[in-house]
Amino acid sequence: RNLRNILGLIAGFVVLLAISLYSRFRSSRKARKALEKQSRQIKEERERSEELLLNILPAPIAKQLKDNGKVPAKRFDHVTVLFTDFVDFTKISEQLTPEQLVAEIDYCFKGFDFIISQYDIEKIKTIGDAYMCVSGLIDHRTIPNEIVKAALEMQEFLEETAEVKRRQGLPFFKARVGLHTGSVVAGVVGINKFAYDIWGDTVNLAARMEAACEPGEVNISESTFNQVRYSFDCQYRGKVKAKNKGMVDMYYVKQPVKAI
Repeated sequence: RNLRNILGLIAGFVVLLAISLYSRFRSSRKARKALEKQSRQIKEERERSEELLLNILPAPIAKQLKDNGKVPAKRFDHVTVLFTDFVDFTKISEQLTPEQLVAEIDYCFKGFDFIISQYDIEKIKTIGDAYMCVSGLIDHRTIPNEIVKAALEMQEFLEETAEVKRRQGLPFFKARVGLHTGSVVAGVVGINKFAYDIWGDTVNLAARMEAACEPGEVNISESTFNQVRYSFDCQYRGKVKAKNKGMVDMYYVKQPVKAI
C-alpha cells in the first residue's frame, strides 16, 4: 500500500511536471511568435520609411541623412537643369473641374516621372503646373545627352496625349521645355517636411530658357548646345531676350542625330 502511494505521488508529480513544462513550452512558443511578428512589423515599417525617404531624396543623400542626421550643401559644376511649364494653364483650367484639372496634371507628371526614371535624372520638385528635374548631380563630369533626350520624349508624350484629346474634343496641355547647363549648389533644407533642392544662376537661366520657348519645343542654352551639338540636330534661334539676362543665344533641339 505504501509503495502504491509512493508510486501514485511520483506519477502525480511527473504529470504536474509535464503539464508545467508543456505550459512553459506553449508560452515560450507564443512569445517567440509574438516577437517574430513584432520583428517583421518593425522591418516592414523600416522598409516603408526607407522607400518614402528614397522617394523624397536621392539615394546618397538619404543615406547621409540617416547616418549623420544632416546633409551639408554641396557644389556640382556640370549639371543640366530642366524646366517644363504648361501653356495657357489658367485658360484650360477654367474648362475643367478642380478634380479633372488635378487628374490631368497628375497624368502628365506621372508620364514625366516615368520618362526620367529611364535615365540618370533626379526629379527636384513640381510647382503648380511646372516640373523641374536635373542631371549631373554626381562627382564627375557628365554630358547632358540623356536629359535632352528625356525633354524630347516629354514633348512627344504630350503630343500623343493631345492627339487623343483632340479626337475626343477635350482640352489638352502643351508645354514649354527649357534647359541650361552650369553649376549649382544642392542640399536639404528644412526640418519638418524637408526637401532636397538646388540653387544658383544655372537654375535661373534654365527657367529663362523655358519662358522663352515656344509651345511644343525644347529650348536649350548655348552652354548645353556646346555639349550636345554632335548628338542632336539643333536650330539656332539667334540671340533672344531673356528676363534680367539681356540677349542670350538659344537653340531648339529637333531630334537626335541619326547614326550613319
